[in-house]
This record gives sequence, C-alpha cells and structure tokens, in this order.
Amino acid sequence: MERPVTTDLGNGVYAIDTHMHGYSGITAGYAILGDRPCLVETGTARSAPVVRDALAELGVSPHDLATIVVTHIHLDHAGGVGDLAKMFPNAQVVVHEAGARHLVDPEKLMKSARRVFGSLIDDLFGPLLPTEATRVVALGETGSVDLGGGRRLDSYYSPGHAKHHVGLVDSETGDLYVGDAAGIYVPETADVRPATPPPDFDLDVACASLQRFRELRPTRLLFSHFGPVTAVEETLHRSEEELRLWVELVKDARAQQMDLDHAVGATPRSRRSSST
Repeated sequence: MERPVTTDLGNGVYAIDTHMHGYSGITAGYAILGDRPCLVETGTARSAPVVRDALAELGVSPHDLATIVVTHIHLDHAGGVGDLAKMFPNAQVVVHEAGARHLVDPEKLMKSARRVFGSLIDDLFGPLLPTEATRVVALGETGSVDLGGGRRLDSYYSPGHAKHHVGLVDSETGDLYVGDAAGIYVPETADVRPATPPPDFDLDVACASLQRFRELRPTRLLFSHFGPVTAVEETLHRSEEELRLWVELVKDARAQQMDLDHAVGATPRSRRSSST
C-alpha cells in the first residue's frame, strides 16, 4: 500500500517517508516543527530531494531548517546529510562524536559500505557528500538539541547496533527516536526484526541500550524502519527477545555448519504486538 510522503503525528511532529530506492515504507525521517525546525534522519542521498520537497510542503524553507540530527551514520539514516546540508545552508548537523569525522570526510565510510554492497551502493544509497566541519555538532554520552520555545531533543548514547548510535527523546512529547537500536518494526504485521550489521554489533551492549530506553519511559517509539509505536514496553521487550533468539539461532547454525538457505529456514517469524 502506497503511503503519503508526510504523516501528521501530532504536536508538530511529521513522519516523512523517504521513498528509499523508490519504495514506500522502508525508511522514515521525522520533521519536528516549531521555533527551530528540526529533521531527524535524512534517509539516503538518493532520497534527499524527496525529503527536501516534503519539508517544503510542511512550510520549511531552505533557510528555515535549524538542525539535522542523525541517530547514526549508516547510509540509510545519514546518507543524505551532505546533500541536505547544501539544500538547507543554516542547519547544524548533529551526530554522535564517534561518527562526526565520517560526515566531514566520508571516504572511509563509503569504502567500507562499498565492500558490503558492491556496485549496488550507487543505486541503493548514492554518495555521502562531505559536510563542513564547522556545521557539525558532536554529541557525547548525553547531549541536547534546542528545538526552541523550551523544547529540546535529549540524546542518549545507545551503542550495540553501531558504536556511533544515539537515541533521542523529545522533551515535550516523550517520543523516543530509536534509530536502529530497537530493530526494524513492520507496521503491517507488527513484527519486530533485529538489525545486526557487521562489524559493530554487540549483543550485550545492544541489550543494555534497550534497557536504557526502558528506563527513559518514553510515551512512543518512532522507528526509522518504520513509523510510530505506542506499545512501548512490549515492543522493547520483544526487541531484546528477538535479538537474543536470533543470536542463538546463528550460533546453532554455525555449529551445525548449515548452508545459508537452511539457516534462513530455521529462523522463526517474530512474535507480534497487539497494539501500534
């Protein structure tokens, strides 16, 4: 089912379907409108024109956007940073300190991604363009992004999926932007799938980040893949459960020296949530 590009989630928050690789429902960015308009997640470089046009439809002009924030620097979340920084020249770019240098000089990140995706990288993601160092703001263990009018995004370091990952909590709504730390949510079925890319994935660290998310007691989870979820505690619990289960399945498959087809066939469907 084709989704609208922008969806009003209330309190000045809009989901933006970035139409990654021309498909809807894969990757979401989020616009937070107010005194200092903010974009959370850019999508890929190929998606940058879609995001630009969506922001324009929401009334955000090229000189209005104050901040671009990414949960981490993987190309489906931050690949459009360089393009959108050029399109919105007044916006600061906010990222965890472990990823900041890669947005300034993306060469090493692009080489690493090309080793994984090969020639597909050009069609799937496009090139991550460099961003001026003076525009990049690096976050540490915690940090804050000013949204204006006393509203802010508070950041919390949440590694496990990646060493440069943060979760973001909206002080006004209690929304938690989870990036990939809680996995992939499929709204049509309420399935939760782990997101465990090499080389950074660490099960224990990832589970500790999920525990930190629980302790923040958010009112809603905003997944980059894909959309809002109100069943917070249940979904975070299932995210950890699925992570642990899939890691055990992979260990078993390796111990039995299964080929890929048999290993995939041994993977069960995720348990579903009754509420979104």
